[in-house]
Amino acid sequence: QVQLVESGGGSVQAGGSLRLSCAASGRTVSSYTMAWFRQAPGKEREFVAALSRSDGTTDYTDSVKGRFTISRDNAKNTVYLQMNSLKPDDTAVYYCAARFNYYKSRRASEYNYWGQGTQVTVSS
Repeated sequence: QVQLVESGGGSVQAGGSLRLSCAASGRTVSSYTMAWFRQAPGKEREFVAALSRSDGTTDYTDSVKGRFTISRDNAKNTVYLQMNSLKPDDTAVYYCAARFNYYKSRRASEYNYWGQGTQVTVSS
């Protein structure tokens, strides 16, 4: 199995950028389809982005398209979420997730492994 540890969260003003990292141990990230989810206070956990194990294709929720980019560095065994043009609505705890499956999914229940989360706060 794989262990996931997120980092890179913090506080930023609207319009700013952050890059989240998800460091994996135990197995290589290339063995998994990877994703980022987020959960704001009082809300359900929601899908943000995914990166397929099979062909490297990506998927994004509409609200982050054109602003966020998910990527993978196999040499560092790390997955990233580059977040640009941040908005106050992006404020949430961001979680990295992995599933041992070739295909992307937007359902949190279909991911087997989770990190502990990292807080992102965007002020207006």
